[in-house]
Amino acid sequence: MIKAILTGHTKGLGAALAADLLARGIGVMGLARGAAPALAARFPQALEQIEIDLADSAALAAWLAGDTLQRGIAGCATVLLINNAGTVQPVGPLARQDGVAIARAVALNIAAPMMLANALAAARALRTDCRIVHVSSGAGRSAYPGWSVYCATKAALDQHARAAALDHNVNLRVCSLAPGVIDTGMQAEIRATPLDQFPLRQRFEDLKRSGELADPAQCARQLVDFVLSEQFGKVPVADLRYLAA
Repeated sequence: MIKAILTGHTKGLGAALAADLLARGIGVMGLARGAAPALAARFPQALEQIEIDLADSAALAAWLAGDTLQRGIAGCATVLLINNAGTVQPVGPLARQDGVAIARAVALNIAAPMMLANALAAARALRTDCRIVHVSSGAGRSAYPGWSVYCATKAALDQHARAAALDHNVNLRVCSLAPGVIDTGMQAEIRATPLDQFPLRQRFEDLKRSGELADPAQCARQLVDFVLSEQFGKVPVADLRYLAA
């Protein structure tokens, strides 16, 4: 039996991933601030939803101290952890970013994936195949003006995967995976950002205008195919666009 723990399952790529996993008969434990009622109606037995603010590290630590995660993966031959939840905010040059927004971004984009990965690797209920995916970004590998927080947090996921792979845990595979530029609400948020905060906005407007944004459902299908393949974990950092080519 395969079980997936998926963060940010209520919208964007996360919603597409949840739908794809459930359609394959893979149970999903979704962690997000809200719920996905339509998905729950379609898969009432296979979708378990945990409403939690992943940017609140204390709340996440308290949840991990309970037994919900252990019970959720008990008896599973393969467990997938897909750390998808994230934020592009705050956007803007230094000295114009909100300090609280910086702290929340670091907690959501870095601390939550690391805490969940650690908890899953340590789970005594897990005896066999554990696969951890950090949904990263090209922004973690190339710097963009106005995105110092987003670039830094995504780069941290890449390095976390590289270092975790060096632990040589035979039951664990990890990869920080950039999925490409996807047509989601985050892209709409980027296109709505003032130019003085994000000078490269025109590039993303052009991608939308020319139809070059990836379809979330197609991206989700390719991502899940890769995670379930024997190739997953061969390298700790990858780009889905090149793997799918």
